[in-house]
Amino acid sequence: MTEPTGTSPRTPVVDAKETFRRVKRHFSPALAVAGRFTGQGAVEAAAEGSRVTLSDGREVLDFGSYAVALLGHRNPAIVEAVRAQLDVMPTSTRSVQSPVAPLAAERLTAYLGGSLGRVYFGCGGADVVEASVKLARMATGRTTVVAVRGAFHGKTLGALALTDNPRFKAGLEPLLQGVVHIDPDDSEAVAKVVREHDVAALVFEPVQAENGVRLLDPAVLARWCRDAHGHGALVVADEIQAGLRRCGAPSLALEYGLGVDGVLLGKPLGGGVLPVSAVVGNDTLFAPLLADPMLHTATFSGHPLSTAVIPRALDLVEEWAENGDMLARAMEQGLAGLREAHPEAVAATRGRGLLWGVDLRTPELAGGVLTGLAQRSVVVSPCLSRPATIRLLPPIVATETEVKEAMALLSDAVAEAALAAA
Repeated sequence: MTEPTGTSPRTPVVDAKETFRRVKRHFSPALAVAGRFTGQGAVEAAAEGSRVTLSDGREVLDFGSYAVALLGHRNPAIVEAVRAQLDVMPTSTRSVQSPVAPLAAERLTAYLGGSLGRVYFGCGGADVVEASVKLARMATGRTTVVAVRGAFHGKTLGALALTDNPRFKAGLEPLLQGVVHIDPDDSEAVAKVVREHDVAALVFEPVQAENGVRLLDPAVLARWCRDAHGHGALVVADEIQAGLRRCGAPSLALEYGLGVDGVLLGKPLGGGVLPVSAVVGNDTLFAPLLADPMLHTATFSGHPLSTAVIPRALDLVEEWAENGDMLARAMEQGLAGLREAHPEAVAATRGRGLLWGVDLRTPELAGGVLTGLAQRSVVVSPCLSRPATIRLLPPIVATETEVKEAMALLSDAVAEAALAAA
C-alpha cells in the first residue's frame, strides 16, 4: 500500500478573518456564518491523510468531506499522477484525440468487471445524472423516469427533478417533466408505474446517503430491475457516493447482480484531488452516443488532468480494501457502543462499509452534537434531507486508532448535547 502520509510542506499562513469577509461579500453571509461555526473561527490551511490543519494551527480529524476524501487528503500517489500529467499536457485540444481519458475508461470498465463497456466522463455527480437520463430518454424514445422517495441526485435542473427534497425545488417548478417517485419499501412500485406510464429509466441509489444513510433492500431493487427491464426501460444505479468501496464493494448494484444498464461514479474517483465523475454503461444505454457522439458533449469531459488520476485511484482503493474492511468493523462496533451508552439521545445507527448515519432523537440534539464535534476538532457531514442524522465518512486510509478517537469524541459530544437538552 502507498502510505497516505509523508513529509508535509510548511503550513501556509492564512488570514481567517479576510477569508470570512470575502465569503460574506462574494458568496453568502450565511456561508460565512456556517464556516465560522464549523471551523470555530478558523479556515482550512493544509491537509494530509485523515487530518486537516486549520489556520490557527489546530488539526482536525476528517470523517466528512462528503465522501470525496476516501483516499485521504493529498495522497502522494495521486499527487504524483497529477504532477506527471501536468508536466506534459493538462488539458486537451478536443480536436486531436487524447490517450488519457480512453486509458482511464479502459481501466474503469475492467475495474467494474467488464459487463459495462462504455464511459462518459463528467466533472461532478449532477453531470453524469443528467447525462444518464438524457441517454435513457433518447435510447428508448420515452420520457418518464422513475426515481425513489428520499433520493438525492444533485441540484441542476434535470437532476433536481429526480431529487426528492422540496427545499431545493421551491420556486423552480416546473422542473424536468415526467419524473415519478416511488416508495422505497414497495417491491411492486415499478410494476405499478410501468402499467400507467411509458418508462424510459429507473434511477436509484443503493444507499440513500443524504437521506440519513438509508440502505435500500436488495430484494426490492432486484424486483424493480426485473420489472423495469420487462417493460423495456433502462436501469441506472447512482453510486456517486456509495461506490468505489465506500460501502465495501466497487459497485453495490453489480455485487447484488441487478443487471443494471449503467452505474454512476464520482466523488473519490479523482483520488480526492481532482473533480471527475463517470457514467459507466452498456451499449443499450449508450446507443445514442454510438450513433452520434456529438449528441452530448462538454468542454471538460474527459479532461486529461482529472482522468489521469483514475487508474492510480482505482489501484489504491484496491490496495486499501482490506484496511477498509477492518475500519468498517471498527465503525460498526463503535457505533453499537454509542447506542448502548446514550439511548436517551441516539435513536439508531445504520450503514455499511465506510458510510454510516447516526440518528439523534431530535434535530436540535443533532445540532448540539455537530457543535460539540466542531469544538473537539472532528469534521463530519450532516444529511441534507435528514436534519436529525449525522453522517460519518472515514477515509479508507484511516487507522483503527483514528476510528476509536472519533468514536470517543462523538460519544463525548452526544453526552454533552444530551445534558444540555435535558
